[in-house]
Amino acid sequence: MFQITEKSFTIGGREITIETGRMARQAAGAVLVTCGDTQVLVATVAAKSEKPGQSFFPLSVDYIEKLYSAGRIPGGYVKRETRPTDREVLTSRLIDRPIRPLFPETFMCETQIVATVVSFDPEVNPAILAMLGTSAALHISDIPFDGPIAGVRMGYKDGQLMVNPSDAEILTSELDLVVAGTSEAILMVEAAAQFVTEEVVLAAIEEGHRQIKIQCDAQEWLRKKVGVEKREVKPLKAHEAMQKSFDKKFGAKLKAAYLIAKKAERKEAIAEVRVAAKADLVKEDEASDDFGEMFETACYKTMRQAIIKDNRRIDGRKTTDIRNIDCQIGVLKRTHGSALFTRGETQSLGVVTLGTSDEGQRSESVANVLEEKHFMLHYNMPGYSVGEAKRLGSPGRREVGHGNLAERALKASVPPKMRFPYTIRVVSEITESNGSSSMASVCAGTLSMLDAGVPLSEPIAGIAMGLIKEGKDYAVLSDILGDEDALGDMDFKVAGGKNGITALQMDIKISGISIPILKEAMDQAKIGRLHILKKMVATISSANDLSARAPRVEQIKIKTDKVRDLIGPGGRNIKRIVSETGCKLDVDDTGVISLSSTNGKAAAQAKKMIQMLTSDPEIGQVYLGIVKKVSDFGCFVEIKPGVEGLVHISQLAPTRVNKVEDVVNEGEEIMVKVVEVDRTGRIKLSRKDAIGKQPSEAIQALSS
Repeated sequence: MFQITEKSFTIGGREITIETGRMARQAAGAVLVTCGDTQVLVATVAAKSEKPGQSFFPLSVDYIEKLYSAGRIPGGYVKRETRPTDREVLTSRLIDRPIRPLFPETFMCETQIVATVVSFDPEVNPAILAMLGTSAALHISDIPFDGPIAGVRMGYKDGQLMVNPSDAEILTSELDLVVAGTSEAILMVEAAAQFVTEEVVLAAIEEGHRQIKIQCDAQEWLRKKVGVEKREVKPLKAHEAMQKSFDKKFGAKLKAAYLIAKKAERKEAIAEVRVAAKADLVKEDEASDDFGEMFETACYKTMRQAIIKDNRRIDGRKTTDIRNIDCQIGVLKRTHGSALFTRGETQSLGVVTLGTSDEGQRSESVANVLEEKHFMLHYNMPGYSVGEAKRLGSPGRREVGHGNLAERALKASVPPKMRFPYTIRVVSEITESNGSSSMASVCAGTLSMLDAGVPLSEPIAGIAMGLIKEGKDYAVLSDILGDEDALGDMDFKVAGGKNGITALQMDIKISGISIPILKEAMDQAKIGRLHILKKMVATISSANDLSARAPRVEQIKIKTDKVRDLIGPGGRNIKRIVSETGCKLDVDDTGVISLSSTNGKAAAQAKKMIQMLTSDPEIGQVYLGIVKKVSDFGCFVEIKPGVEGLVHISQLAPTRVNKVEDVVNEGEEIMVKVVEVDRTGRIKLSRKDAIGKQPSEAIQALSS
């Protein structure tokens, strides 16, 4: 019934198998990729014809993690998967970016790729398998695709590179890098790092590319066995006659428009050239599609030739120049921290909010039953930032991706929770955009956190690099503009501090990039990053005092056997601390207490109460206790919940006492002083030594 074909190979010490012919047989191409107990089903389909007037390639990539793959039922009231999680969105983007440049320019048929995690093994990350499956499904189908491609996840620990490490291994790795490409070149890089050097990153990319070649060879074998003939694709129209006429009449005007530095004025000038040229070159009874394609080609060539031949960029800069930078902090009056970072015509308003530990972001995924984040960066880019009217709505994939990149860049510098027990939320509001708003978000995030009093290990800056490549000639561009991104061949973002890289993201719009060009771009990016850092540090170099408007959060460590004493019967003790001080308390099983309050005195009071409940009695300490039992030789007094001591009859009063009941009765509150704690922990108390004394404020608050 089934004609199953499969191919196995080994990457990073684990066997990977690509199988086709058993599932999703009506798709244009479908494979099941297996490694360990992780299995990803990838299917692709494409419409047979494009829609009339289609001017862009409608490609959609959806990566879906089914919770049944890990043997779990979704939480909440709706017991099924609904909207995609950020993890799924980011993985979808990770797959989309290296395959998109490999479709023919004239292929406009709607194409869909669905990668479904159907079995999950915590030891094997499914994202890399989904990327491999996507390429394999496309490669064996009739859909035109200049692949195959593959991806590899690289780690780095103790001076050694790791190939396709597990999520658990990544937790202790200094590098988490995904590289994708063809057998010949690199197409995409995505990484988070703990201040690693450029040399380590390049070594990881080179090793990753060696592993990519193995996977591409396996896909080529699979295509020879089961692949079908690719569809014919219409050739690119040359528009030679129209292009020649345009160059003669309007070429100089378009070139002059691309010499205007200001974005809005440049766009207006280019639009004027377009209107005039269209009126002159297109007759009323002719379709204007050909003109649109020709004009885009003219813009593409004009900008690129100015850089390659004249060494002059749109705004007059040289290839290594950085735009003017302005840094301001404390620009918002009521927030915990704020900063405005402006680089040329790109501007990010960074805003920081500090919260308590219970305000972290919780999410559900196949990897963990419940994930919790205490540092997050959210990126917003409204239409007005580019002078356009755009409908506001929930964050799209682009916003999620840019925010995640900036978050990973800054996370390496954020202090650990034990040192700074706050939930930190950074919001980057892009108020102007003309190139690399995600890297502006990194800079604004650093400045705003320092303004809020977050003790970063070191400031982090980011820069976006570009590439213009014409044959053997090429130019690497520092701090690219929006037009240089749109009409260029590379968007390479690098973030880090003075001691190394913390994040990078590279996308290529051509068939790939060589390692030597990549190295040149990284070296140039380092110079630019250090220049930007210098400007930022001149504004603020270390954390301010904690914002007066931020809650006061402190972590206290107690012995695990004292947790019950703190909580008390039915939570009585902890409820009393909360009600009397107004503080928030969060206690975990390891004895770590997170105490938060907006009132410094209240926090100090709560801390004293915690210490009294969880500390062992000290000799000389005075307590307001409760008489629990009376006997002939004295009475037993509870000095704090669950802790009692003996007051001998001789210690009840300064004068002789004949009968205990003459002085105290059960249930009575009396002042006592600890006079001795023996080796077995038995406590001896004195009432006569406590007469005229006052217990501490904390002891009074705990008494009843």
